Amino acid sequence: MSGVQVTEQTIRELENVAQLAVELAKKAGADDAEVVVRDGSELTAKIRLGEPELVQEAGSRALGLRVIKGGRRAVTYTSDLRREALEALCTESVALAELAEPDEFSMPPDPSLLAKTFPELDLYDPKVAEVDAAWALRQAIAGEAAARKHDARVTNSEGATWSRVLGASAFATSGGFSGGYRGSYASLVVEPLCDDMTDPKNPKKRNGYWWTASRFLDKLEAAEAVGIEATRRTVATLGSRKVETQECAIVFDPEVARSIVGTIFSVANGSAFWRKSSYLVGKEGELVASALMTIIDDPLIPRAPGSRPFDGDGLPTRKNFVINKGVLSPVLCDVYSARKLGRESTGSSGRGVGGNPGPTTSNLIMQAGTMKRDELLRSTGKGLYVTSLMGFGFNPVTGDFSRGAQGFWIEGGELTYPVSEVTIAANFDQILKRIDAVADDLELRSSTAAPTFRVSHMTLAGTSR
Repeated sequence: MSGVQVTEQTIRELENVAQLAVELAKKAGADDAEVVVRDGSELTAKIRLGEPELVQEAGSRALGLRVIKGGRRAVTYTSDLRREALEALCTESVALAELAEPDEFSMPPDPSLLAKTFPELDLYDPKVAEVDAAWALRQAIAGEAAARKHDARVTNSEGATWSRVLGASAFATSGGFSGGYRGSYASLVVEPLCDDMTDPKNPKKRNGYWWTASRFLDKLEAAEAVGIEATRRTVATLGSRKVETQECAIVFDPEVARSIVGTIFSVANGSAFWRKSSYLVGKEGELVASALMTIIDDPLIPRAPGSRPFDGDGLPTRKNFVINKGVLSPVLCDVYSARKLGRESTGSSGRGVGGNPGPTTSNLIMQAGTMKRDELLRSTGKGLYVTSLMGFGFNPVTGDFSRGAQGFWIEGGELTYPVSEVTIAANFDQILKRIDAVADDLELRSSTAAPTFRVSHMTLAGTSR
C-alpha cells in the first residue's frame, strides 16, 4: 500500500484545528495561546541477507499547546483532536499554567513581527507518497545485493533500509499567526560487513555504510550505486592499524565534517549563551575560526532538507551567518533566548509538539572552498583522514575536544592504509582556528552539511613510541 498524499487540503485542515484550539484556550482563560499540529506518516522497509526483516508503516497526528496566563506558562499535547478533547486539554492547560512560576521572558512575540506571507520552497514530492512497501523492499534488496556482489570480502551484512517520511505542520497563535506547510523525505542506507583476518589470533568485524537521501524521489542515487559505494568504504578499512602518538594534520571527510559543524551550533546559540554553557560567550564579532570557515543557516533554499517558511515562534525565517570568514556572528536565537540576552530573535525558533520553543537550525552549511579534494590530500604531507568519530568527548564550557577516530593515514599526499583505535584531541578553539584548507565537495543530503576540510595539527593518540 502506498502512502496517503499530503495535500494542500491537509494543511488547511490542520490550520483549522490549530485555530480552534487557540480559540478554546482563550475561552478557557488563557491570555495567550500557541498551537502546533502535525500530521505525518512513515514507511520503513529493511532487509538483511536478501530477506525482509522489517516492514513498518505508521501514521500519527498530534497537537501541542502552549498557554500563558499572568506571565505563567504550561505546555501540553494530545493525539485526540476531537473538539471535546481539545476543550478539556485547554482547561487543564490553563490550570497547570496557574501553578507555574511566572517568567517575564516567556511572553509571545509582538504580533507585528509575525510572518504575513510565506515563500514557496517546494518541499514535497508526490512521488515519494506513491512508493509502496514492495517497491521499497526491492530497492533495499538491490542495494544490499550490489554491495555483496561487488567484493567477495563482504561476508555478511547489517542490511539495507529504505525509508520515507511524509508530513504536514500547521501553527496558529492568539497573536494572529496562522500558517502551514508540507514536506517529504526519502532515504536508503546500505551496511555491509567484512571479516578482517589480518591478525588471525584477533579477527575483527569491519562495518561500513553509505546512504542517499532527498526530499525528491528522482534525486536519490541508484540503489546499486549506494551498495557499491558502501562496500568500497567498508573493504577499505580491512587491515586497520594504530599509528604512533604524534601531532599531525587531521583531514575531516564530509561525513565527519558535518558533525563538527553541528557541534559549533551547540555552543553558538542563544540558549547556550544565556545559560553561559558555551566557551564562545562574549566572543560575538571576534575571530573564533580560520578565515576559510564560513557557516550559514539558510532555511530558504528550495527543496533542501531543513528548509521551512516560518519558525517555531511564527516569525519569518531568514538566512543567518553563524561564522563569517572566521568571525562569530550574533548567535541564533528564538524569541525567548533573545529576550534573555536583550536582543531580537533571528527567526531560528523550533519546537516539538510537546515542548517549549528553542533555538534550532534549518540548513546549517559550511561553505565550500575552491580546492578539489584530491588537491587538498596531495598538499598534505602526512596526517589522518578521518572517516568516523566515536564517543562524546566535548566540553562546551571549556571547548576541550577528544574523540575516538578511524580513517586512513596520509603519507606523501596519498591515502596509504586504514587506521583505527586512535584518539584525536585539541581545544575546539584551536581546531577551528587551525583550519588551513577547505575543499569544494559540498553536498546537501542532510540538513547539516560540510565539505572536506583540514586542520593543520591536532594531537593523535595511538601507540607509544
